[in-house]
Amino acid sequence: MPSHPHSSLCIIASLVYLLLSAVCMVSCANPGSGPDGGPYDETPPKIVSMSPALGGINEKARKVTIAFDELIKVENAQEKVTISPPQIEMPEIKTSGKRISVELMDSLKPNTTYTVDFSDAIVDSNEGNPLGNFTYFFSTGERLDTMEVAGHVLEAGNLEPVKGILVGLHSNLADSAFTHLPFDRVARTDGSGHFSIKGVAPGTYRIYALKDMDGDFKYTLGEMMAFTDREIKPSSFPDIRHDTLWADTTHIDTILNVRYTHYLPDDVVLLAFTEKNLSRQLIKAQREPEYFRTFFTAPSTIEPKVRGLNFNAEGAFVVDRSAGNDTLTYWLRDTTLINRDSLVIAYTYEATNDSTHQNYLQTDTLELVPRIPFERRQKLKEIELAKWKKGLEKRHRQGDFTQEQPPTDPLRLTVTTRGSFAPDQNVRITLPEPAARLDTSGIHLFLQVDSTYKEAPFRLERSSLSHLDYTLRAEWRPRQEYVLNVDSACIEGLSGKVNTTHDTKFSIESEDKYGSLFLIIPEADTTAVVQLMTADNRVERQVRVKNGRADFFYLRPTDYYLRLYTDLNHNFTWDTGCYAEGRQAERVYYYPQKLTVRANWDIEQTWDLNALPITQQKPREIVKQKADAKKTPKNRNAERLRQKGR
Repeated sequence: MPSHPHSSLCIIASLVYLLLSAVCMVSCANPGSGPDGGPYDETPPKIVSMSPALGGINEKARKVTIAFDELIKVENAQEKVTISPPQIEMPEIKTSGKRISVELMDSLKPNTTYTVDFSDAIVDSNEGNPLGNFTYFFSTGERLDTMEVAGHVLEAGNLEPVKGILVGLHSNLADSAFTHLPFDRVARTDGSGHFSIKGVAPGTYRIYALKDMDGDFKYTLGEMMAFTDREIKPSSFPDIRHDTLWADTTHIDTILNVRYTHYLPDDVVLLAFTEKNLSRQLIKAQREPEYFRTFFTAPSTIEPKVRGLNFNAEGAFVVDRSAGNDTLTYWLRDTTLINRDSLVIAYTYEATNDSTHQNYLQTDTLELVPRIPFERRQKLKEIELAKWKKGLEKRHRQGDFTQEQPPTDPLRLTVTTRGSFAPDQNVRITLPEPAARLDTSGIHLFLQVDSTYKEAPFRLERSSLSHLDYTLRAEWRPRQEYVLNVDSACIEGLSGKVNTTHDTKFSIESEDKYGSLFLIIPEADTTAVVQLMTADNRVERQVRVKNGRADFFYLRPTDYYLRLYTDLNHNFTWDTGCYAEGRQAERVYYYPQKLTVRANWDIEQTWDLNALPITQQKPREIVKQKADAKKTPKNRNAERLRQKGR
């Protein structure tokens, strides 16, 4: 019997429903196998066209347009895109869909090669796939200049790579070109401090680095900079490099011999520093009852002269200098001057003329007034005395007659011992004001012998910089305890204050807790200073090289790093250079490895300062400025397949 048409349709519909349900069940059971939008785009953007054409000559257009096969963007254009010759007026760099446009605002120079170095800033918009390092170039003349100059910029004081600093060439070889003319050609350093100046014409150049804060491509005092006496003469020759293709992470597939043009020089090293401000001006003068201070912008070797206008300044002061020699403290010897509210002086000092930059003697009239006048200080003392008398009456009512004299403000000295210290360290004594009288017979050092204390010899030495700092030296015995006793009133300050009794107990640590490091440095002379540094770049100790050696005793067990600088002015401090004087910063070297000091161990190590190029000396683990991560396609398709188990 023939089927009814309606029944047939129902059967077909049921079969379709069952089929779709099965498909759905399979999809739900294995969600990773379903459609997911297809593979990721891992192809870098491709250049479709350029206008004007790449490498064009006799070009007059100031606007460059580059078209791509997909949507693109330019990352960190201000940081990564460098245009040469440098543009005084900021160029406009725009992206729109698949296009990049660069419009130069400065007039084009005749017979000049222009380069727009994009570095790795161009990526596609969707996945961030990088185009790779790309440089666009054209010429306004009949030829393209194709020479390159490359090298590194490091900080002179610590050999850190300097990222983002301009490196420029001057065909004008005069020293004044750096301060008066913009660069001929420029490049910018990457994270490793590397630079490559492109589009250079044959000739002779001077090369500089500049942290150009004001954007004029000229050196201004206060900007980080680097210079060298080396003249740059670009050249090139055909060369072959060996490119390795890997089958996998451990096996080489092919080694290709690739012909290319090798440009020289490619090994320029510039050591950058920021000049100290040697322009000397008086910042301010500050008065306290016991002293006054003068603050300067820079040190001077000429001692200022003080002439009292309302008092006799002859022999009236004890003068202290700061470690940087830019702050002077004048301690008043006479209590009548301490109690005087106004001291008027004629102050003659070395200053710098802002226009000529020449030093001259400047005389200022200064009125020195303390923050709290004498009358107010006396009232405060009276208030404190009244409080003491009230307390005295209360103590008398309670039968306490132990404190019958009002308290006096003592000379509060500070003794620094750290409780225990190494046998080569010493005790430091600091006074709040210079001593008018210091009786060393009232200072006693006792060494514990068995259960008793025996007086031990010592030397008390005042600091050459300050009248406040003293060092107590002795032949310390390891594993022994000491007591330092300072009798009352054995030290009297200029203000008339005297010290109270002071007792300090301390011990000398055992020698076997420490290690020693002995360095042999054949190339170093007596100008060399070696610094022992921790992993956080903190200077633990420094010693001057003697007879080609630098010895460190009683070192706490840990990892150390070594830095050496040439202390040309023998001030025991690393100093920057001066461009006007043609003086480089004091040269710095690093030992290329860390040294591990162990307890009760001695290490002897020879250090060849020139065994490695200066760019490779600083140990990698303490380099703070790391190289830029290389941009590569993300390879998300491989990850996608891995997740699917394929």
